[in-house]
Amino acid sequence: MSTYQDNKLHIYNSLTGKKEKLKPINEKSVGMYVCGPTVYSNVHLGNVRTFMSFDIIYRYLLHLGYKVRYVRNITDAGHLENDSDNGEDRISKKARLEEIEPMEVVQKYTVDFHNTLNQFNLLPPSIEPTATGHIIEQIEIIKTILKNKLAYEVNGSIYFDVIKYNKTNNYGILSKRNIEDLVHNSRKLDGQIDKKNPQDFALWKKADDSHIMKWNSPWGLGFPGWHLECTAMSTKYLGDNFDIHGGGMDLKFPHHECEIAQSIACNNTSPANIWMHANMLTLNGNKMAKSTGNNILPGDILSGNNSILNKPFSSSVIRFFILQAHYRSVLDFSSEAIEASEKGFNKLMEAQKSLSKLKSSTSSDFDINNWVTNCYNALNDDFNTPILIAELFNSVKFINQVKMGKSKISINDLKIIQEKFNEFVFDILGLEINTSSDSNSDKLDSAVGLLIELRNQARLNKNYALSDKIRDDLSKGGITLNDSNNETTYSIN
Repeated sequence: MSTYQDNKLHIYNSLTGKKEKLKPINEKSVGMYVCGPTVYSNVHLGNVRTFMSFDIIYRYLLHLGYKVRYVRNITDAGHLENDSDNGEDRISKKARLEEIEPMEVVQKYTVDFHNTLNQFNLLPPSIEPTATGHIIEQIEIIKTILKNKLAYEVNGSIYFDVIKYNKTNNYGILSKRNIEDLVHNSRKLDGQIDKKNPQDFALWKKADDSHIMKWNSPWGLGFPGWHLECTAMSTKYLGDNFDIHGGGMDLKFPHHECEIAQSIACNNTSPANIWMHANMLTLNGNKMAKSTGNNILPGDILSGNNSILNKPFSSSVIRFFILQAHYRSVLDFSSEAIEASEKGFNKLMEAQKSLSKLKSSTSSDFDINNWVTNCYNALNDDFNTPILIAELFNSVKFINQVKMGKSKISINDLKIIQEKFNEFVFDILGLEINTSSDSNSDKLDSAVGLLIELRNQARLNKNYALSDKIRDDLSKGGITLNDSNNETTYSIN
C-alpha cells in the first residue's frame, strides 16, 4: 500500500493562490474542517458535489495512512436570510411556514442531509458538531474579541470592527478584495444604523420578541452570528491552528474571510494553513441554487421524478459524473452529460468484472508500475479525479485487450492491477457496484451469449449473411464482438 511517505501531495491553497505540498502540523495526522449545511431545506445536488469533493479528499488522506480528524458542522441557528446581519433566521422562518418548532425543522432536514449523503456513499465525518451545541464557546470568543477592542456593542448586538482590524491585519487576504470595496450587504436594511461601518459584521444579534431561537448572554437575549459558529466549532475540535479548512466557493467571502478575522482577533493566529474551495454545479448552464429554483434534488434524479432527465440514474452514476470534473472547476449538469457518464460508468464496472476472469501469461504488454504511478500522480496533484479516471480507462482498454486475447499480462501484474483498480475505483473514488446494474449485466451476458452461439452456428453453416447481420446489429447497439483464439467475446462501446 502506498503511504504518505511515498507521495508528495500538493493542494491548491486559496489563501496563497498556488499549489502547496501538504505539511501537516503533526506529521502523521491531518485536521480538516468543512462548513456543513444550514438545515432548513432539502440538500440539492450542488451541495452534494461540495461534500463529495471533500469526501474524496478524506478518503485519499486515509488511504495514504494519515490519521484524519474530519470535522463538518451542522448550522442549526443564526444563519440569516441573504447572509446579511438582518432579517429572520432561515430555520425560524421555515418553522413559521411549516407551523412547527425550529428544532423540528432542524431534525427533519438533518435526517434528509444524512440520508442523501449515505445514498451517495459519503463517509461520515469524525465529528459533526452543531451551532446550538456551542453557544457557550461562541460567547467566550466574543468576550475575548471585545477585550481585544476589535468589536463593539450597540443596543445588545455585538459587531466586529473591520476597519480597526484592518489597520494591523488584512481583511480581504483570502478573497483578495480591497476593504474599500467590501461593503458587506450594504443595502439599506433595518439595523444598519447600528454599525460603525457598513463592512462590520455581527458576532451576536439582539433578538426581538418574535425571534424564536435565542439565548441568554452578557448582552441580553440574542443569537450568534453565522460566521462565529464555524470559528467556535473548528478551533474547539482542531485547535487554534489546523491543517485544512474547506467549503463551497460561495463561502470564500464573506464567511471564510470573517472566520480568519475572528480567529486572529481572538487567538492571534489564522485558523487554517490551507483553504480549499469546491466550485459550483450549474444546471443547463445556470447556477444551481435553492433561491432561484434552478436546482434538482438528488432524490428526484434517483427516482426519475423530474422534468429534466429522460430516466432515473443510480447514485454511483451521479457520483461518477461529478468526479469526472476537477473539484475546482465549474460542472454543468444536463441530461446529455449524465447519460454519457452512465455509459462510462458501465464500461468501468464491466472491466472490473472482467478482471477476475482474466488469464495470466508469462509476460505483460502493459507497464503496470508506470500506470500505478500515473494514478497516484493524478491524486497527488490536487486530487485530480478527471486524470485518475482517464488513467483508469487506459487500464480498461488494456483489460479488454487481454480479455480478447490481443494482449498479455503476467500473474504478478494481474494481482497488482486487480488490487489497485479496486482501491482507486471503490476505496478512493467511492463508487459502488449497482446491484440492479450488476443483475442487468448478467442478463446482458446471457442474451449476448445466446446471439454469439447463433452466430457461431450460422458461420458453421456458412450462412455468412446471418453471421454478419448479428455482428452488425449488435455493433449498432453499442456492442462489439471480438473473434480470437477460437473464442468470441464482446465489449460495450
